Amino acid sequence: MTLPARSIRRRSVLLPMAACSALLLTGCGSGGSGGTTVKGVHLAKAGQLTTCTHLPYPPFQFEKGGKVVGFDVAMIDLVAEELGVKQVVVDKSFETIKTGADLNANTCDVAAAGMTITDERKQNLDFSAPYFDATQALLARKGLKVDSLKDVTSKKLKLGSQSSTTGEDFARKAGADSRSFESSDAELNGLRTGQVDVIIQDFPVVQSWLKDSRTAAKFELVGNLDTGEQYGFAVKKGGNPQLLKKIDAAIAKARKDGTYRKLHEKWIGPLPEDAR
Repeated sequence: MTLPARSIRRRSVLLPMAACSALLLTGCGSGGSGGTTVKGVHLAKAGQLTTCTHLPYPPFQFEKGGKVVGFDVAMIDLVAEELGVKQVVVDKSFETIKTGADLNANTCDVAAAGMTITDERKQNLDFSAPYFDATQALLARKGLKVDSLKDVTSKKLKLGSQSSTTGEDFARKAGADSRSFESSDAELNGLRTGQVDVIIQDFPVVQSWLKDSRTAAKFELVGNLDTGEQYGFAVKKGGNPQLLKKIDAAIAKARKDGTYRKLHEKWIGPLPEDAR
């Protein structure tokens, strides 16, 4: 992953989660840079697990009723619960998330941004076990008669993509000269306003957009591209191995006890048989 009338905003949104209990607080040790250590995990700020993301990216993270919610948020909530702290989400540029800059600056403890695991990103981040299998999709104006990137290029259609994403990389490697948008909502707005004819974006995000009748009335899914991608949560490179273990454990437990399926159904839709 990675403006219509909005620029990138730097903000924090508190999510409802139980704070450290009195008993737990007595066992919280002081960490560096004003942070704290809870159950062996160093946190950038006492009493909270700080998550960097890039908004909006529904159904993984987006604002609703003044709070940041979504599948990624719910998954990291499981980690926060295990640590006995609240989760706080900070909206950052996807570029500074994927390069590890935000984690290195102790702006956050974990990156959860619908982020595909790649060898390039592994140079800057330590990834969790994969938690989601992703594909790319093409969304187009109705009536274009296009179902592939080859059609887009051969018909000289204008393609839009989200900057710094694997979808953009995939399109350009396929020979498509895409117009880059800073965020997913900017990309969709580019399609709505006719700046581009087709956009490439992660399939669940396109699915989420099409739940809006106004979008579904004018645009349609014209291609689902299996790129073999998997999402992972990330922590500071070499800097937080105990947190990474907690995240992996939370993913494994959620898959085993049915929590993963319930969250998937709530935020994304039915869980595919091969992902159970």
